[in-house]
Order: sequence, then structure tokens, then C-alpha cells
Amino acid sequence: MSENATTSVKTPVDFWFDPLCPWAWMTSRWVLEVEKVRDIEIRWHIMSLAVLNEDRVDELPEEYRDMLATKAWKPVRVATAAWQKHGADVLGPLYTALGTRFHNNGEGPTLDAIAGALADAGLPADLIDYAEQEDFAFESELRASHKEGIDLVGQEVGTPVIAVPGADGEQVAFFGPVVTPAPQGEQAARLWDGTLAVASVPGFYELKRTRTKGPDFSNL
Repeated sequence: MSENATTSVKTPVDFWFDPLCPWAWMTSRWVLEVEKVRDIEIRWHIMSLAVLNEDRVDELPEEYRDMLATKAWKPVRVATAAWQKHGADVLGPLYTALGTRFHNNGEGPTLDAIAGALADAGLPADLIDYAEQEDFAFESELRASHKEGIDLVGQEVGTPVIAVPGADGEQVAFFGPVVTPAPQGEQAARLWDGTLAVASVPGFYELKRTRTKGPDFSNL
């Protein structure tokens, strides 16, 4: 390498997801588009809608309570077990495999879909055994990862949570953005630049508009 050559250091982007959430899925596809056009490197982390809502279950609509009780734990347990046994680098490919089956293909978070995703990601089939493990072997690691992400933004939001280094060395963290369909190319980059601009303003709280359409929740 010549004396004039410089090495580009990519900005780490920490992304917390629950594979069950269709909104997080859309945001994750957008961030992957951003990775193509901005000097960033995504680091995937697990959070859990079931953990997030466990202290307020009685306040939730019955349909959402049922979904959390019957469907939310299985994929996040398998993802956590994969991370703990095979390293954080497997989370990105596994999330893509799970989300493609759950959301794009309409399979929903079934055991068959999870098993198929493990195969798609090149991971051992026996990780499916963790899906229904009530005394989950990696419960503390799951909850610690969830807490790390949610503590950055507070309990009143959901998934995803994104954090980037701020100008002063402190992390700039935010929930969302909620966007569908996932922007592509330069549009993805403009949304990224704008999101960072507003999120880095001290005291900025919320930007929101009426939702007119969104992903299909019927498969969950």
C-alpha cells in the first residue's frame, strides 16, 4: 500500500430486530440497500416483542396477545441459539432467511418455516430444538441483548432499534423508521441521511404521519 493510500473505515450500524415483525423486516431491507451506497457496516442484534410486552400483556388486543403467546418465542429463541452457538455473523443470513419465508413467501413463523430458514442459512438443523424449549438455555443472553437495544430508546417503542456513533462519541439511537416498501438506491441513501440528521438533533422526539398502507400481518 502506498503512503498516500487511505483505508476507509465503515461506520458501524447496530440493528436490533425481532424476526417476527414485518415492519422491522422492511426497515432491515432498506438498511441493506443503504449499505450498498453508504460506508456503513450492519451489526445485527436480537430483541423480542414478547419480552417487550410481557409486563403489559393485559393491555394488548386479544389477537396480539395470542400472537405473542403462540408465535413470538419460537423464531427469536432459534435465532438466539444460532448466535450463541455459531457467532454473531450468522444473524444477518439467518434473519434474511427467516424474513423471506415469514414475510415474502407468506409461510408465517411456523416450525417448518424456521427449519427451512436454518437450511437456507446453512445452519445445523438441530437448532430447531430450541424453538419450543420453555426453559430456554440462552434466556439471559436473549434478554440482555433486548435490554441493550431498548435501553437506548425507551420502553414505549418497538422493533427495530438502530444505533450509530454520534459526533460526540455517544450513540445516536432511534426506533424505525417505519417504511414500506423498502426504498432502493439513492432514495434509500437520502432517507438514511435524513434520518440521521433528525435523530442526531438533541431533544428531537418524534416525526410521524398517518399510515395509509403497510405490510400484510395475516401470515403471522
